[in-house]
Amino acid sequence: MPIQFIRSSLFASPKNLLRTLFLVTKLRSLAMGSYTASSQSSKLFFRQLFEKDSSTYTYLLADVSHPDKPALLIDPVDKTVDRDLSLVKELGLKLIYALNTHVHADHITGTGLIKTKSPGVKSIISKASGSKADILVEPGDKVSFGDLFLEVRATPGHTLGCVTYVTGDGLDQPQPRMAFTGDVLLIRGCGRTDFQGGSSVQLYKSVHSQIFTLPKDTLIYPAHDYKGFSVSTVEEEMLYNPRLTKNQETFKGIMENLNLAYPKMMGIAVPANMVCGLQDTTS
Repeated sequence: MPIQFIRSSLFASPKNLLRTLFLVTKLRSLAMGSYTASSQSSKLFFRQLFEKDSSTYTYLLADVSHPDKPALLIDPVDKTVDRDLSLVKELGLKLIYALNTHVHADHITGTGLIKTKSPGVKSIISKASGSKADILVEPGDKVSFGDLFLEVRATPGHTLGCVTYVTGDGLDQPQPRMAFTGDVLLIRGCGRTDFQGGSSVQLYKSVHSQIFTLPKDTLIYPAHDYKGFSVSTVEEEMLYNPRLTKNQETFKGIMENLNLAYPKMMGIAVPANMVCGLQDTTS
């Protein structure tokens, strides 16, 4: 029933008021549903996964429109590798890459175990991290899976080798864009800057030049969350992030006075993660 006809019948037949309002609501919701569907890529499969001990998010992405359904995992954790690989198998996906945003200090990456359990998967980390992997990426590189890709952006500051992976910019790529920020930008926070080549000034510049310049509706997916948040947007963090909304000098002062204890796993995790994806998982 056309919306124009419904509106005219609203005045012509008051007895049909409830039915008319129901139809109007239904048509509006259908219209909104169509808009939402058209603004999302039907190609991209996306799943956010969680490891509770280190409060780490792992992200599974796949191009389900491609015959092979190629997939990748971002920031996998060793403790949840079996869960992640089972999910990949159940969904009929073909895992081709396991990526890290940086050398983690609070958990051991799952890339090594993934490679032993799923031959053919290649590990990826930034060249600037100084660690080992099958593929070392640099700013401007693209990680392709099917007809989709992730853009590599250098975002050092939490560690020297931090990168942010951003979904592609183009009509054939998912919208809104998605940024997997690792620890450099958290939801209403950011990663610490007091070890592994960290720098508060560098982190501030990274976020403002490489992440806050993305479209405001870009979805922010961090490597960790400790407060129960799962996703944010560039616009939200530009408005409400209690650290990164300050000027650079104030931000530097905040970071220099956090007085945080080192991560409990640091002595084990960093050496293992420096040989990212190639560590001896039997030792």
